[in-house]
Amino acid sequence: QVQVMDSGGGLVQVGGSLRLSCVVSGTIFSINTMNWYRQAPGKQRELVASMSGGGGTNYADTVKGRFTISRGDAVNTVYLQMNRLEPEDTAVYYCNIGSFGSSWQPINYWGKGTLVTVSV
Repeated sequence: QVQVMDSGGGLVQVGGSLRLSCVVSGTIFSINTMNWYRQAPGKQRELVASMSGGGGTNYADTVKGRFTISRGDAVNTVYLQMNRLEPEDTAVYYCNIGSFGSSWQPINYWGKGTLVTVSV
């Protein structure tokens, strides 16, 4: 059974930094992308950062230059380094794994989310 465990959220002041971690356990047939989403109160969930299997990355315009997604040395670990945090970054952050099953059907796995609160 696949489990996605995201962590590292907390309360931080404007301009501060946090590092989110995501550890995936269990067997995934084929990972396509490893992603971080966020959902602020009253808003839709949005994609923040994405990393392909080949290492290519994409970022939402609102976090470019401030956030960095990376893979850890351990298999199936991904991080989100968040610098120069702003109040607008306050949200629950979710780790997402986009993958394929043995019949190449798309399968999404989600963490339970970790809350990031940026205070002025």
